Amino acid sequence: MEYRKLGHSGLDVSAISIGCWPIVGDAVWGPQDKQESIAALHTALDCGVNFFDSAEAYGNGYSEELLGEAFAGQREKVIIASKAAQQHLSATDLRAACEASLRRLRSDYIDVYYLHWPSRSVPFAETMKEMETLKREGKIRVLACSNFGVQDLPELLACGRVETNELPYNLLFRAIEYGILPLCARHRVSVTVYMPLMQGLLTGKFRTVEAVPPMRARTRHFAPTHPGTRHDEAGAEAETFAAIDRVAKICSAAGMPMADVALAWPLQQRIVSSVIVGVRNAEQVRANIKAASLQLPPSMIQALDEATRPLKEKLGPNADMWDSGEKSRYR
Repeated sequence: MEYRKLGHSGLDVSAISIGCWPIVGDAVWGPQDKQESIAALHTALDCGVNFFDSAEAYGNGYSEELLGEAFAGQREKVIIASKAAQQHLSATDLRAACEASLRRLRSDYIDVYYLHWPSRSVPFAETMKEMETLKREGKIRVLACSNFGVQDLPELLACGRVETNELPYNLLFRAIEYGILPLCARHRVSVTVYMPLMQGLLTGKFRTVEAVPPMRARTRHFAPTHPGTRHDEAGAEAETFAAIDRVAKICSAAGMPMADVALAWPLQQRIVSSVIVGVRNAEQVRANIKAASLQLPPSMIQALDEATRPLKEKLGPNADMWDSGEKSRYR
């Protein structure tokens, strides 16, 4: 397993980290066996993964409870990240949210504490002041943010230092390359990547629109006719599946599994500290961690860029996968 610095925090995190939303079982991911979830977490640690990504919103705290149970007695071996929900960013609510997460995690501290989304009602200065206080008290080790864009990130940094920005990034969704990724590099804020497999599209499992489960067909890649869709764009279904076909052919020619390539691709950016992979069982853990050691040749990286560039241009710089126009949560 490769390990990378998380910003300037002093933490060395595994290049592949485990996203702990799918293990809760819900409307998006379907029923989940608790023992399989815990086995997945244990297997990840045994395989060299030390970074586990959760949030109070995942299963209404159940994800954190699973982490607390799975790593009882070996807390010092893992780096746990969690997130405060957007509606909990006032000083009073943030403290309450942090302390509730600590209880569920059975821990005295959270290694990396993210602001899950920017608040549009609470000033960043208030939030960051309380984050710094929680850090001084030893309840947080590293301050972080998630889903902060080209306007929000500099405004947040003016109020205090964060070490990483968790962002959506994959071969089928490259919006952060337009502005957010270069901005993070300029401010020396590392990036942790979520949805690297684009909810399974980059495994090659779904090759047509009809094959995609309804709850996974709500992003701006798809037409707004799908149930639960929030955006009002035309979608990019033709471009999306054309890109998938091109990527599949490139991977086949190289003799590399498509999912492994998709996970390795964001790691070619040195500003990326870790790629977060959602798993539901031990087998998926073992299958996905191989990507940490996969080196993609420059010619392949160029081919993947060319194969997915039309889709990148179609979706544009809006880094919100689900909302468009004035409704975009990115600023």
